[in-house]
Amino acid sequence: MRELAIIEAPSVLGLRPSGVEELPGALLGAGLLGRLGAVAAGRVEAPAYDPVRDAGTGILNPGGIAEYSVRLADAVGGVLDRGLFPVVLGGDCSILLGNLLALARRGRHGLLFLDGHTDFYQPSAEPTGEAASMELALATGRGPRVLSDLEGRGPLVRDEDVVAFGFRDSAESAEEGMQPLPERLHTIGLDGVRAVGAAAAARQALERLGSGGSAGYWVHLDADVLDDAVMPAVDYRLPGGLTWPELESVLRTALADERAVGFDVTIFNPRLDPDGTIAARLVECLGRGLSARSGHN
Repeated sequence: MRELAIIEAPSVLGLRPSGVEELPGALLGAGLLGRLGAVAAGRVEAPAYDPVRDAGTGILNPGGIAEYSVRLADAVGGVLDRGLFPVVLGGDCSILLGNLLALARRGRHGLLFLDGHTDFYQPSAEPTGEAASMELALATGRGPRVLSDLEGRGPLVRDEDVVAFGFRDSAESAEEGMQPLPERLHTIGLDGVRAVGAAAAARQALERLGSGGSAGYWVHLDADVLDDAVMPAVDYRLPGGLTWPELESVLRTALADERAVGFDVTIFNPRLDPDGTIAARLVECLGRGLSARSGHN
């Protein structure tokens, strides 16, 4: 069992300075480090936010995100080189690119993508150019090269090495003109999770992740995969979602597997949680989900 190492990655370059950048401080303030028995492994600060959409790519802050992804990949790689298990606290979902770049430097890896949205927009369909709505498309090699081919390593993850899990935005994304998910990319939407139960669905996801030739997989968690009734502290709300026990079950299953190589959590907005109760519950959830890694229950 590898020791957990927490990296703070408070970038909102793929979204906007809405409060999501305060996620690391809120979770650490709620006791995450002690709950996990983890070590602090530094903080990667983002460059200045530019609110003007880039004319060439149609994306906000493409150069900044590319630069940030390389520096975050260096930090994650440093943790991996020390034999530790990286736990990266975002920030918005565009931090996924840096995490996957760290793995791509080391070979072929997979991705368990836990998100209420599929985040597969192309720039022309994303209303404001936010990369946090495109990161899965960019990670699989679709979109402007500045972000879809980082260090010439694109795609960072192959379609067949991805499982999108727990999403519930199919009607919304189709209405807005998002490009369709590729056939080879595995999907288990919220209805699919409910059909068999969270633990069984998670096992299905791991079976699919193990069907290729990848060396292991990263687990990405967007807090909006949770039911809006229990996780309203996110910027783009959708009705429905996973319950706390369902998410804990999925995380325990996915992170107990020896093939899991790292984990990130994104999008929780502490400004929408003024009394800190949701942060405390999220820390509890992460503690239970990572218990097989941390040795703490």
